[in-house]
Amino acid sequence: MEMTIGFLIILLAAAALVHAQSQIGFISIDCGSKQDAYTDTDNGIRYHSDDNYIKTGINKDIAAKYAYPANPDLPQPLSDVRSFPQGLKNCYSFTEAGKGSLNLLRATFFYANYDDKNKPPEFDLYVDVNLWSTIKFSSVSDIITTEIIVTAVSDTMYVCLVNTGSGDPFITALELRPIIDSSMYLKSNSTSLLLLKRLNIGQTNSTGTGRYEDDKYDRIWTNYMKPNAWDSLITSQPINNPLDGGNGVPFRVISTAVKPRNGTSTSLVFNWSSANDSSSVFYIYMYFAELELLGKSERRKFNVSWNGVPLFGPFSPLELSVSTISNSTSTMSNSRAVAGKEHQISIIKTEDSTQPPILNALEIYLVKHMNQSPTYGQDVNAIGEVKSTYQINKNWEGDPCSVPGNLSWEGLKCNYYTSFPRITSLNLTSSNLSGKIVASIGELSFLEILDLSYNGLTGPFPTFLENLKSLKLINLTGNHLSGNVSNTLVKRSKAGSLTLSVDAQNLQNHCGSVTCKNNKKIVVPIVASLSSALIVLILLVLGWIHRRKGKKKLEEAEMNKKTGKTVAIKKIHFSLEEILEITSDFGKVIGKGGFGTVYHGYMKDGSQVAVKMLSPSSSQGHNEFKTEAELLMRVHHRNLATFVGYCDDADDHLALIYEFMANGNLKEYLSERSTDLNWQTRLRIAIDAAQGLEYLHHGCKPPIIHRDVKTANILLTQALDAKIADFGLSKVVPGDRDSDHVETTVMGTAGYLDPEYYTSHMLNEKSDVYSFGVVLFELITGQTAVIKRNDMEFTHIRNWVVPKLREGDIAKIIDGKLQPDFEVKSVWKALQVAMACTNIASIDRPTMSSVLAELKLCLEMELFRDGDKRSPARSMEEMFRATYGPGVYLPSNDDSVNAQSMTAPFTR
Repeated sequence: MEMTIGFLIILLAAAALVHAQSQIGFISIDCGSKQDAYTDTDNGIRYHSDDNYIKTGINKDIAAKYAYPANPDLPQPLSDVRSFPQGLKNCYSFTEAGKGSLNLLRATFFYANYDDKNKPPEFDLYVDVNLWSTIKFSSVSDIITTEIIVTAVSDTMYVCLVNTGSGDPFITALELRPIIDSSMYLKSNSTSLLLLKRLNIGQTNSTGTGRYEDDKYDRIWTNYMKPNAWDSLITSQPINNPLDGGNGVPFRVISTAVKPRNGTSTSLVFNWSSANDSSSVFYIYMYFAELELLGKSERRKFNVSWNGVPLFGPFSPLELSVSTISNSTSTMSNSRAVAGKEHQISIIKTEDSTQPPILNALEIYLVKHMNQSPTYGQDVNAIGEVKSTYQINKNWEGDPCSVPGNLSWEGLKCNYYTSFPRITSLNLTSSNLSGKIVASIGELSFLEILDLSYNGLTGPFPTFLENLKSLKLINLTGNHLSGNVSNTLVKRSKAGSLTLSVDAQNLQNHCGSVTCKNNKKIVVPIVASLSSALIVLILLVLGWIHRRKGKKKLEEAEMNKKTGKTVAIKKIHFSLEEILEITSDFGKVIGKGGFGTVYHGYMKDGSQVAVKMLSPSSSQGHNEFKTEAELLMRVHHRNLATFVGYCDDADDHLALIYEFMANGNLKEYLSERSTDLNWQTRLRIAIDAAQGLEYLHHGCKPPIIHRDVKTANILLTQALDAKIADFGLSKVVPGDRDSDHVETTVMGTAGYLDPEYYTSHMLNEKSDVYSFGVVLFELITGQTAVIKRNDMEFTHIRNWVVPKLREGDIAKIIDGKLQPDFEVKSVWKALQVAMACTNIASIDRPTMSSVLAELKLCLEMELFRDGDKRSPARSMEEMFRATYGPGVYLPSNDDSVNAQSMTAPFTR
């Protein structure tokens, strides 16, 4: 008896070992678990706590009414969560995947009132630097599972939860499954697959999900059947699966199928709807295996169509052997993209077939373009070394530069104009650093600002800083460094290209007993000591001031409720008397528009501002004033005009105050000073504007459509950085909308107005894309949106470009003031982007995210051209074919802008 029990224990242990070995590469995290590890008795999967994958967040249990034993069928991983009440983003890190590997990621969220607020949050989920999904619950007890197939772009993969201001993000479970054989699913650094449906067709048994161990990749298959329209087929015979070493569907799934009920139909029909916009692209994977033994004279043959359009076929499934059809593969000669909101897949019997069609299993994926680039790998490794060496006590999680919306880690600033973001500023002043200055900082080759002041750093003054040619400021004061600043750095400082702030002992050989007073670029601080009593006094005063400010804000909020001010949320209010003081009694006019007159002014701190006053005779008025003020209070981006304040003292004295933009608007600059704008500068302006619009469309929750994108509404700083302005016509798209468009009164400006929006009154983000395409045409050509041919005839800029494009003469398209100083390939690519943006049908236009990615490639072409060599101006046809391949689209003669929308009477 004892031997029998012992033998049984050995067998069970061996079985457990084999079971565990079959999960090699699996990462199964019970987020918030208090157990280090356990095996889920429901599916045999070994789960671990998330302590080794994330350093932030707190563990919480779900409410008792949703947990075991009140809910006896609840899977164990769903009984707790990890919540993130602190920080904009919190990230799980996976180093096991490996660069270039294909992985299935699955995240599960079960709110279950874990925080006793009875209000589920809404937040964003990112994979690496790209949006995976927005997590939004329909009820407290809602369980959300989202799954994506993605290629690892670096050695570390991140899954990040991003707070969007609608409650604390949390997560219940996170799973990674490596897909060893990637021959089935699309493998691409720029594209991922978001699961929409994975269906086990014809399975009538309601139990089970077809996941691990049935499925070696632990894919969850949902049983699906139309009992009134389909008959089920099933077999117990072995089925040859040629993809057994890769992505083959499990036997439990492929051993069932359906066919039309009792031969009443010659087709199988499957429908689905997408909540995404009509330009969304889907990949379909259909699995077939003949389960019936057919006679010699019998055959099963069918075609597959989508929305009535032929997709595949004719096709005959193999007997007891798996075949897969997908529109993601290039091997299917007639495969095509499936794009839109309403979809119908029809599997139709051919005329010479004796048997109806069948279907065994189906997967549908939304194609997600991973347009955001991760931070340059060398910079990631370097800043990672800084983080680990100094044990940085900040929320330095995920990608250093790019998640979300170009928000970098605290203390970092980045350059987003290159194909990969680069770190340009490292500021760790007063961060309690100790030890030597880590040499990996010398690997940050784009670094312009280095501030490590007022820490406890020791060791020799770093010589590797000489190699950082882009450095404009070094501040190492308040440390205990030994040795002297190198001659190279001192020379750069004296030449004016570098501001150098160091302690006196590090300049002894260069300054002797003096303090370098004559050199304005070398700063040697005098650090005074304060007594502890004085420090305490200062803290008390600061605390009193803070309390006074808080009390004042509360009083202002109550006043707003009582008076019903025009602007819904008080931010910075100025009285009419203050406006008069700021503008010196409206002394200097710097612009005029449909809203009214814009005046130059100075704030009390000396900063310059632009004050836009509503004209009593303006056709625009209070509604637009309110729209613009409220939007500017909640949107903040470096490529949107900075809002300073407002005045609404009386109906006839409405004013908005912006930062002053020294170079006015792009329309004026192109008209008057276009010779100052080389091709690189024009591209940077286009990228700046695109980044502003991309933020409005995808960074704001809910999204915002500008509705009046034009060169006059793109403002330029002294350094020619561009910022989008004038939000009076902007439209907030409701977050709960069922459509990708909003029906609204047509507003905009002649020449920039989307012709589809003009005719349909249906507004979506692609209307802004169209307007931006017109702006891009203006930057390329130097022409205006509406070109005057003679006293009686006008033409749209796109219609002006198209025939010249077909002629193939670049000199007739590009602004003559640019020649010959540009990279031809860069200009042609920008032209292609402008053409795509201004496609007549909005479904054919790219998103602003795609536009931004393409423009960055244009800039990269321009930045990294060979020396001073200029590509010769070749024909349009030749250049496009050489650069983009034989399949590039060239417009037809009738692909033109509707004249009505060009001259529509909505000019601002």
